[in-house]
Amino acid sequence: MNPPQVLITGGGTGGHVYPALALGEELVRRGHERGAIHYVGAARGLEATAVPAAGFPVELLPGRGFQRRATPRALFANLGTAAATVVAFVRAWWILSRIRPSVVVGVGGYASLPCVVAARLRRIPVVVHEQNLAPGVANRIAVRLGARAAVALAGTPLRGAVIVGNPVRGAVFEIERRPDPSRPLVLVSGGSLGARTINAAVVGLAFRWRDRADLRIRHVAGVRNVDACTVALAALRGPADRLEYTLVDYEERMDEWYAQASVAVCRAGAITVAELAAAGVPAVLVPLPGAPADHQTANAEALADVGAAVVIADAECTTDRLGEELEGLLGDPERLAAMGAGARTLAQPDAAGRLADLVEDAARNRHA
Repeated sequence: MNPPQVLITGGGTGGHVYPALALGEELVRRGHERGAIHYVGAARGLEATAVPAAGFPVELLPGRGFQRRATPRALFANLGTAAATVVAFVRAWWILSRIRPSVVVGVGGYASLPCVVAARLRRIPVVVHEQNLAPGVANRIAVRLGARAAVALAGTPLRGAVIVGNPVRGAVFEIERRPDPSRPLVLVSGGSLGARTINAAVVGLAFRWRDRADLRIRHVAGVRNVDACTVALAALRGPADRLEYTLVDYEERMDEWYAQASVAVCRAGAITVAELAAAGVPAVLVPLPGAPADHQTANAEALADVGAAVVIADAECTTDRLGEELEGLLGDPERLAAMGAGARTLAQPDAAGRLADLVEDAARNRHA
């Protein structure tokens, strides 16, 4: 019998999309046909480009998340979001009618809600994966409707949750680290959307270190912030600057840069932390303030506790503070090596397999 049709839904940011792709690759490794693994996401999300690039079919729904502010502008925007959400639910019902998946997997984000609700109404098994300690709205609703929950962390408040870890793309585990000690690379990323605090501090370093030819910076500013960074850099840098500084909006092959980076400067989202651990990259982490249950601080401290990261509060992430931390790390290769080894102790190479076990079990039980 051919492997069952699997529909994976959700996305918006890399924190949702990359675990979904890791699951898809694990299912392919187990014998599922790539074309039988369908993705449904949001037209505005990272999945619109990342999923096709990975070779999986994807269908995109309209809409975006509701704004939680009570301003007139936000209320007006939410009216449009509500209308788009109705359309998304109708399209999700039609997609499930056409594909007839054996199981639906929700990875979180507003794009997952229409498909997981439609699946439960059609009595299709649903498995949801929660990357963070504080579950998102879509996953909470799905579990209340009878979905089976897979979580990354113990203590995640979802009924009947099974701990599987955070799936990471196989390419990240396969990295062979090769940082250049003669010209260290500082890899900076605030996630697929960017982080303004980190961006501002690193742009300041581009000016402070403009005469240095002994290191490099690759700065992934995020699609929402790259234009502002470009303008700021144009005002600070000159043709005589010796620092090799590369600014991009988004990086599709982070695994290649993890291999080269002497140290990374990042937010502390669950998937970012999981990838740093899998690749063994030393890090300076700046947790997102106001994240639900302050989960990014908990993520960052997990790496710090094994000596793999330095943690800087967002309010303290200035050019002076970040520069001081980076100069100390770059000047101590032995410490960087120990940090990388510490990071790998937290890697979870079997997370995608554990999640795939739950997905295949749900599909089998439906046809039993």
